Amino acid sequence: MNHLHNHIEALIFCAKEPVKVEEIQHCLAEMFDALIEEDDIIASIQFLIKKYDDDAFAFGIVALAGGYQFLTKPAYQASISILLKQNSKKRLSTASLETLAIMAYKQPITKSEVEQIRGVNCDYAIHKLLEKELVEMRGKSEAVGRPVLYGTTERFMEYFGINSLKDLPLPKDIIMEENAIGEVES
Repeated sequence: MNHLHNHIEALIFCAKEPVKVEEIQHCLAEMFDALIEEDDIIASIQFLIKKYDDDAFAFGIVALAGGYQFLTKPAYQASISILLKQNSKKRLSTASLETLAIMAYKQPITKSEVEQIRGVNCDYAIHKLLEKELVEMRGKSEAVGRPVLYGTTERFMEYFGINSLKDLPLPKDIIMEENAIGEVES
């Protein structure tokens, strides 16, 4: 069984994005020329999650976007964030974040619907979000002119560290004190 753990650990480690159980199963089937049961793979992953839960490791295996990936533990986020801040290509502008938030909560949604909510043109923001693979085209609307529908991608979930869209905070849970007028009632 330890042999299986090592192979699964290596697959998760080398994956650039969260690797799904099915992908692990296909790799192992080719490696061992035999089908490894999904339950055995999940048991190995759970073993590895416990192994890396130890404080001796600065990283662990996390369930993310329907798969598993090695990530740095929250205790080390401050030091890692310094490095990540230097990589400005990954930063999103306020306009892009606003556009992405609207798309995440209202998907599938057309560009004109996003613009109606934001009150400004969103061409550039949508272009940048498509370029960063945070949103994708999801088909065409039945509305006049058949505009393109947009929705978020698995990369979006990776980027924000969520496992599914259900993990997004509910709008009523977001309190922005700087935008409140008067006292906020509890």
